[in-house]
Amino acid sequence: MATGQRAKVDTLALRQRLLSSSCRLFFPEDPVKIVRGQGQYLYDEQGGEYIDCINNVAHVGHCHPLVVQAAHEQNQVLNTNSRYLHDNIVDYAQRLSETLPEKLCVFYFLNSGSEANDLALRLARQYTGHQDVVVLDHAYHGHLSALIDISPYKFRYLDGQKEWVHVAPLPDTYRGPYREDHPNPAMAYANEVKRVVSNAQEKGRKIAAFFVESLPSVGGQIIPPAGYFSQVAEHIHRAGGVFVADEIQVGFGRVGKHFWAFQLQGEDFVPDIVTMGKSIGNGHPVACVATTQAVSRAFEATGIEYFNTFGGSPVSCAVGLAVLDVLEKEQLQTHATCVGSFLMELLRQQKAKHPIIGDVRLKENYILLSADGPGRNILKFKPPMCFSLDNAQHVVTKLDAILTDMEEKVRSCETLRLQPSSVKHHPGEWALLLVLKRPRDGSLPSTASILSKEPSHRLVSSKGWF
Repeated sequence: MATGQRAKVDTLALRQRLLSSSCRLFFPEDPVKIVRGQGQYLYDEQGGEYIDCINNVAHVGHCHPLVVQAAHEQNQVLNTNSRYLHDNIVDYAQRLSETLPEKLCVFYFLNSGSEANDLALRLARQYTGHQDVVVLDHAYHGHLSALIDISPYKFRYLDGQKEWVHVAPLPDTYRGPYREDHPNPAMAYANEVKRVVSNAQEKGRKIAAFFVESLPSVGGQIIPPAGYFSQVAEHIHRAGGVFVADEIQVGFGRVGKHFWAFQLQGEDFVPDIVTMGKSIGNGHPVACVATTQAVSRAFEATGIEYFNTFGGSPVSCAVGLAVLDVLEKEQLQTHATCVGSFLMELLRQQKAKHPIIGDVRLKENYILLSADGPGRNILKFKPPMCFSLDNAQHVVTKLDAILTDMEEKVRSCETLRLQPSSVKHHPGEWALLLVLKRPRDGSLPSTASILSKEPSHRLVSSKGWF
């Protein structure tokens, strides 16, 4: 590490000269230079402290000492590939297996969520002998070419939808066609998947897999209605495909009541393949695919070795084990439920108090948030799991002050023009209302969403700063 600090303006100039402009910064108009992280805080070059509400990669906290120590100690002894016998990789696979349903008992280790989803696609195609994939609208599953092809969030701005990709509507009970007042939204949305599959089959297509984030993220922090996954799985299995649960954004205890977000769908539901990344290594590049013996055997039958140079290395597995240790020792899953419930209650109070949401650009409050959803009109909270009750109170106090100031400015205007939208609303529904989403079973994910009901009136946070 360099002993001196380069001035921020010089760092920015070098970045602009050496890096592609497609590698974007948070708050590009005035980027923040982050030089240190600890727990749920990030620090700029002037010593300014920011509460990190969006970093679900630093799962147990930035630079957690036990995770850092595990990596350092293993690095001093050995770091090589997984073609040699080593205890770390089997210990780690065993620990992961204890968190999953029994039939998910074969593990592949990789470096990133994109690699994990790419391998899941290969596994599905080899096992089924089919090629086609069903995904949800606005989904994002990674940056590799094949994954861009199954990510409507990306492919709509690039080469468009491939003939082997089939898109089903988001199971959004807040803004979608089947809402919370529907008698059975899970069945209604599952039937949409059935319809998509049938249409594909009528064209002679064969379904290999249904890919879904267990809680769709860039699609708007959607919480699928309970029972949706199991009903979709029936339709997909009947078509000869497999169910892939993408846990890269939301796994490892983040939803509080369960270790895996797909478990919100009920104890009887078990995916055929689960992919993991991001939080699995607390910032170290680790990823994993878990699947069944049947799927794995079909992949093995090709006779082609699967090898990943860095996946499953002694250091990566030592880090993964340390993350599991910290989650357990610090009871962070329980902590997520406690703090998340408190945060949700505070935000409900804000919902009752503030009828309008508009532009939000005040990074001077030293709080990092992110806007998401198809209309970029949702603020998402995905902080490190050590995010505290005091942090929650502080964030909501700042949010309250921002919204109060904004409403006062609106009242000082002669008119507030609302643009028309094609979105269907309930009778009497306010166009701009603060709304919170949570699972139907009452458990609280430490991911909270604040939605504006009109996509045309999105929260402007410059992709991350609040």
